Amino acid sequence: MAEQPIALRPPEHRVERRAVGLWALQSALGFGILAGLLAGAYLIFDSARSWLGPILLVGAIWGAVVTLVMPLWRYAVHRWEVTEDAVYAVTGWVVREWRVAPISRIQTVDTIRGPLEQALKLATLEVTTASSRGPIKVPGMDARVAAQVAAELARITQRTPGDAT
Repeated sequence: MAEQPIALRPPEHRVERRAVGLWALQSALGFGILAGLLAGAYLIFDSARSWLGPILLVGAIWGAVVTLVMPLWRYAVHRWEVTEDAVYAVTGWVVREWRVAPISRIQTVDTIRGPLEQALKLATLEVTTASSRGPIKVPGMDARVAAQVAAELARITQRTPGDAT
């Protein structure tokens, strides 16, 4: 009997709610640095104030809107699931990416925790496959859950015969 193909479907689990705070903080820091550089240039270069002022204003408004909207939108979109057959993920906020990777194609499983993620007890699960699209990344997972999922994927892939590469 032939195996059923793995279907692209909505994953079951949401990312951790604390991811909203992480994404808002990352956005605020990025836009804050940009606004600080523009404000510094505005104060230093008198001749550029006529065109730097509007850019600074638009940048500050855009940064505030993105910092308030983007984290909530990403939280509404991001999903993940791991089964005995595949890893499913939906990510993005402007462009959504739906990914499914059969277990037999998994090469490595990693958890990544930057400084802000560590402070918020979050992690990014990264599943590298034999795909030219690169790894499947699930940001905003609870750090303990990401470690458990990585261990579970290691267990599942060890007992999966052969590979599909």
